[in-house]
Amino acid sequence: MHPILKLVAQRIALGLLLLLAVSLLIFLGTEALPGDVAQAILGQSATPEALANLRESLGLNRPAYVRYFDWLGGILTGDFGVALTNGQDIGQAIGQRLGNTLFLAACAAVISVPLAILLGLIAARYNGRWPDKVISGVTLSTISLPEFVAAYFVIFLLTQVFPIFQPVAMVFPGMGFWERLQAVALPVIVLVLVVLAHMMRMTRAAILNVMQSAYIETAELKGLSPMRVIWQHAFPNAIAPIVSVVVLNLAYLVVGVVVVEVVFGYNALGQYLVDHVAKRDLPVVQAVGLIFAAVYIGLNILADVIGIVSNPRLRHPK
Repeated sequence: MHPILKLVAQRIALGLLLLLAVSLLIFLGTEALPGDVAQAILGQSATPEALANLRESLGLNRPAYVRYFDWLGGILTGDFGVALTNGQDIGQAIGQRLGNTLFLAACAAVISVPLAILLGLIAARYNGRWPDKVISGVTLSTISLPEFVAAYFVIFLLTQVFPIFQPVAMVFPGMGFWERLQAVALPVIVLVLVVLAHMMRMTRAAILNVMQSAYIETAELKGLSPMRVIWQHAFPNAIAPIVSVVVLNLAYLVVGVVVVEVVFGYNALGQYLVDHVAKRDLPVVQAVGLIFAAVYIGLNILADVIGIVSNPRLRHPK
């Protein structure tokens, strides 16, 4: 077997094993949550008999390992079960909100990825000079802020000082594309601020590392402009680590937006998860947690595969 195919197969197998282990951790973690599901559904005035009957009907009296394998089997067949608090089909509810999460992540990625690469190239071009220091200082300042602090600062700035946007990101079925874009503008700005610095710093570091190569010196001796040397010679050879860090940040944009969604009241998976954690609705928490884990692990595998494929020593083994 070709070394690349072997490594890719190993990464996929490890990813599946990791996802299985994460599913077990999610199940055990939700089982350890304080409180009683039956009590949360029926309220404090429920009688012991009513609580016992509800626990029996929900299958909560069965051993934990039996419930885990039943839950895992349902997930593998596409059956996420129903929410305990309202009886709604979890798969259908997740499908409605997953589109909103992916739309928010895509909008943030479309802005942050090219902007981070451009700023990284400029910082590398003017390494150690004032453009590099300004870009590095500003981006590191934004990434140092907790997400909720950045969110409330953006809300104050763009809804109170400069009343341009609404503070709540309200979306609903049937909204037009431009209306939806305007609704998610504030959370997109916050997410861009959060992920920009990491990608920019990696782009800058990768370019500066390649700039030490002999062929870069040859290109400079030919009289090419510094920006042309970076764009045509350094950037193509630094693309592998840049793409890897971009993919990892895309994973964050999908699974790490819970705080942003809650702050802006955005009806997506993060908000859905938080709402049902408060209600101790275990099937919902388990399903959303597993989807987040699958997305994160899947994109990490993609980043590993890109790194493997971009390695010329593996593409052309001796």
